[in-house]
Amino acid sequence: MQVFANLVLIVQLLSALVIIGLVLVQHGKGADMGASFGSGASGSLFGATGSANFLSRSTAVAATLFFGCTLGLAFLSNGRTSAPAVDNVLDRAAIVAPAASGAAAIPGAVVAPAAPASPASH
Repeated sequence: MQVFANLVLIVQLLSALVIIGLVLVQHGKGADMGASFGSGASGSLFGATGSANFLSRSTAVAATLFFGCTLGLAFLSNGRTSAPAVDNVLDRAAIVAPAASGAAAIPGAVVAPAAPASPASH
């Protein structure tokens, strides 16, 4: 199971790098104005709009793969717990007893026994 989780993690990292690369290669909306004045984009391998469609579709595929891997990793990590199920904050708070006196309890402090009242002071 750990090998499968590692493979999914590697695919997720590669798809993240592909997304970064594809986003950096894509042209902005303002680059289309330059293409109409002969910047050379119309002579590209995919045509004037073919490269934009190819890059945007490739980005969508990489993003879908990334989100699928993210959901897969969340599903795989949901079953694993490193601590016992009963060791949570609410259970620990219920075990701690309140202080004997009305004063606030100091963690780790030892409460001294109260001095007995002397009968002569009455």
